[in-house]
Amino acid sequence: MEIISNSPAETEALGERWGREAQRGLVIALSGDLGAGKTQLVRGMARGIGYQGRVHSPTFALVNIYEGGRLPLFHLDLYRLDSAEAVHRAGMDEYLQPDGVAVIEWAERLLNGSEPRNTQYAARNIRSVTIDVLDDTRRRITYEDSGV
Repeated sequence: MEIISNSPAETEALGERWGREAQRGLVIALSGDLGAGKTQLVRGMARGIGYQGRVHSPTFALVNIYEGGRLPLFHLDLYRLDSAEAVHRAGMDEYLQPDGVAVIEWAERLLNGSEPRNTQYAARNIRSVTIDVLDDTRRRITYEDSGV
């Protein structure tokens, strides 16, 4: 699927829709350059799940957990981790089979274009999302759902 977002508000609205539809165990693997709108999408997802607090990128903490909605939302940022092995050493495995919804920014650092080493993760409900910058406000958001 492909969607053109014409503004940050449209990107948030898409995330909000996905948050309202999200089911326990969903993993959203986000890829896109710095400033592409990954965190914007997560803000909308948090709102769609029912979380009312502030949402920000967990670049330095690696993971932010947002509770208080109908499902917990685990927001991971793997920017500072340079490989799938570094992700595993940092203890991020538990978020790959979330008791809620996990959104992983810079997911390509985990997947590295190959199968995840945890075969149970491979069978999960995964939405792979790429956000491409078209211009100052427009983004191309492509996504594909896989798993059970």
